[in-house]
Amino acid sequence: MAGWRNAGLASLLCLAIFIPPVFAQAPPTEKPVVPPAPPVRGPGPYVLIEMDRGKLTLELFPDVAPKTVARFTELVKKGFYNGMTFSRVMPRFLIQGGDLTGDGTGGSGQTIRAEFNDKKHQLGTVGMARLTRDPDSADSQFYICLEPQPFLDGKYTVFGQVVEGLDLLPKIQEGDVMKKVSLR
Repeated sequence: MAGWRNAGLASLLCLAIFIPPVFAQAPPTEKPVVPPAPPVRGPGPYVLIEMDRGKLTLELFPDVAPKTVARFTELVKKGFYNGMTFSRVMPRFLIQGGDLTGDGTGGSGQTIRAEFNDKKHQLGTVGMARLTRDPDSADSQFYICLEPQPFLDGKYTVFGQVVEGLDLLPKIQEGDVMKKVSLR
């Protein structure tokens, strides 16, 4: 019986020598942050925002927010956004523009009914700002996400995506002027 015990112990000892223990492995490291792939361009239309810091190109989504895109492009054609500032910048959240007063309270005077859709709030998502308590209060103010914001999904009208100039977004500061906003 003692021979069997010794043979069993010897077998276990051999296994322990040749199989590295799981607990001796280094703890997993955090995955490196990989920048998102550039957005795939769709049929558009496109809007170009020119600033001193550079240019942003927005692709608009008339298939999911037709009335919002129609109103936004109407304002762009009229030159409404030319010379306006980004009046709100919240790092790691969003930048916002489209306010005549520059203090976040102004607009064009014509509200747009909400067009909630399945588009997600990701880096570069363009949506319509509105009063929290009134989903149909969007006007001319729009925002651009600086990071994914899933808690906004389905609660605000997403109507576009930045397809060029994503690297510029974190550099935008409150008061930066949209010198010229045009359709492409």
